[in-house]
Amino acid sequence: MRKLDKKWLVVVAVLLGTFTVILNNSMLNPTLPHFMDMFDADAVTVSWLLTIYMVATGMTMPLTGYLGDRFGKKRIYLLGLSIFMLGSIGGALAPTLEIIIFFRAVQGMAGGLMMPIAMALIFQAFPRNERGLAVGIYGVAAMVAPAIGPTVGGIVIEFFHWPFLFIFNIPFALLGLFFSYKFLQPTEQDRTIRFDYLGFILITIGIGSVLYALGQASTLALLLSTKSMVLIIVGVLFIGVFIWYELKQEQPLLDLTIFKIPTYVASIAVTSVSSIALFSGIFLLPLLLQHVYHLGEIETGLLFLPAALVSGLFMSLGGRLLDKKGPRAVIPIGLVILATFTIMLGFNSMTTSFFTILLLNSLRSAGLGMSNMPATTSGMNAIPEKQVAQGSAMNNIIRQMAASFSIVLFSIYYEVRKAHLFAQHMSIEDAALQTINESFIIAGVAIIIVFPISFLLKK
Repeated sequence: MRKLDKKWLVVVAVLLGTFTVILNNSMLNPTLPHFMDMFDADAVTVSWLLTIYMVATGMTMPLTGYLGDRFGKKRIYLLGLSIFMLGSIGGALAPTLEIIIFFRAVQGMAGGLMMPIAMALIFQAFPRNERGLAVGIYGVAAMVAPAIGPTVGGIVIEFFHWPFLFIFNIPFALLGLFFSYKFLQPTEQDRTIRFDYLGFILITIGIGSVLYALGQASTLALLLSTKSMVLIIVGVLFIGVFIWYELKQEQPLLDLTIFKIPTYVASIAVTSVSSIALFSGIFLLPLLLQHVYHLGEIETGLLFLPAALVSGLFMSLGGRLLDKKGPRAVIPIGLVILATFTIMLGFNSMTTSFFTILLLNSLRSAGLGMSNMPATTSGMNAIPEKQVAQGSAMNNIIRQMAASFSIVLFSIYYEVRKAHLFAQHMSIEDAALQTINESFIIAGVAIIIVFPISFLLKK
């Protein structure tokens, strides 16, 4: 019993840290207009609060496999959480917007260290046949935090001064540090491995260029601008050269041979599409409520809270089924539920009630819970134990890029399609509603396309 308790305390420790990191990032989304007013800045400058975090996270993640193996996973996780707390303190004390953006980059680097290592620490603590439930419970942080973050951020900025958006993190970070130091088990340190400097330079430029271009491309004109297209082309070329170079190395920064494992590749495909489905809802539903039905931020926050709780519940249920029955007994079912209710959200009308949308989103989240984390666990279970940290890093990088791509895709589609419909003498609300409906149907079709791939996942 004592051994079981220790295992679950590992989950609690990494869940606290991960929840803090994700919550802080999502808290800032609704507060950007306030930063524009407070610092007399334009939207492009303020958007760096989100862009720099995303870029810094993506550029740091490839390091985690090497750092975890070389210095020990527990040590790197504690380092990441400590850096995140320092970034929060620096952000709260920053006198200018530029310095706040700098400390957001510090927070992003910390998140890049923590997220892949957290999964590796759970896999170290649990045997393969118990990881589904453990990762499912850990995944609650990844679902609940983005759902409640905008509401928490709105409340903080309304009743407190802006530094409390950063101060809010510190108690949770301290609690996470305490649990992590006390309950995470040290891992072996391999002092013989060599750092792949050239590989790091190649992948850093590649991922950084693509994520920066996607982070700044909120409209079709910006995406197709010379600057964005050059960055995307340069990024793709550097990633291609990185892949070619890494396959020739005896000690690569990222061991790409794990992509020869069909179950791991299938899990990447499923989780990438699940991320697109998740972020399509996070982006589109606030537009639906506020621009079409003219509801406020409180109603928007209430819409996401039940969905997050349902997703967490079914993530745990899906993890338990994964452990007992294998991935084919849970992930295809989750994708069917996710696709069905995502498409049903594409048939809203001007008379659709708030409760109907809440119910559809909650049922949709049940499918998300049964597909996302169970697919991740299946893929990670399929790779050798010594490659778990690297596999987790690559999984997180690809999901980050998929999420960024989905937000860009739906934001551009929303602006272009809405303008087109409005030009055809539709009201702005009707144009927005039809565009959002079409976007949900597109997301649902993407899930249907990846559905057959879920049967490649093996126990």
